Amino acid sequence: MQRYIKTLTIAGSDSGGCAGIQADLKTFCALDCFGMSVVVALTAQNTIGVHGVRAVDPAFIGEQMDAIFSDSGVDAIKIGMLYDKQTVLAVSEKLPSNVPIVVDPVMVSTTGCRLLASDAVEAMKEYLFPRATLITPNLFEAAALSGHVIRDKKEMEHSARELLKWGSDAVLVKGGHLQEECGADCLATEDQLEWFISPMIDTRNTHGSGCTYSAAITAYLAKQRELPVAILEAKSYVSKAMTKGAGYLLGKGSGPLYHGVTV
Repeated sequence: MQRYIKTLTIAGSDSGGCAGIQADLKTFCALDCFGMSVVVALTAQNTIGVHGVRAVDPAFIGEQMDAIFSDSGVDAIKIGMLYDKQTVLAVSEKLPSNVPIVVDPVMVSTTGCRLLASDAVEAMKEYLFPRATLITPNLFEAAALSGHVIRDKKEMEHSARELLKWGSDAVLVKGGHLQEECGADCLATEDQLEWFISPMIDTRNTHGSGCTYSAAITAYLAKQRELPVAILEAKSYVSKAMTKGAGYLLGKGSGPLYHGVTV
């Protein structure tokens, strides 16, 4: 009897299907993993923006996690949008200690809507980051978390090192918004810095790219890849998904990646 590679996303639902839980599950499937989900918030969302957010009761978040961990178990976990402090605490209380955990500290949506309450930031630093195999902030999130402006690659390196102080094994600062060199991501561990570079892709369809990237890393960690290899393979998948997605039109704003691309 064959065994599934089991991946779990703990995040918010995107009704438009571009980001969040929906993007994560599509990514898991594309990378031959069995995706499961714990929904912590509902969003009324499309390619134009986020029009409403409703948090899930923290006790029910715990029930969802218990149902998964007591039955099938998981090989790796991705944590995305958590919305508020109560959600962060509910998730942190139930996390297992024996699987890779990727935390994508989603603060603001692609369209500019704030998705993380201010009281949740300190809670993430205290309760989630020390449990994380990897955290994956973009430039804006890294700047907010570290308290430093990021304008170039040197400042990305400094920020990545700074964020290690919150206890995660590694930090990947994503440079997709860096004008100097789009597609340059900086990985910091206790021992070294490593850069991952990809070409710029001419597309407006970037909605959910951050969610997809962290979900892809989670999938490759579930397949027992070493962290740098998982990042490299995930970055390749995202580049292919963005390249193919550039040829499609969906909605009036920033459209999705093409998650079903062949890897």
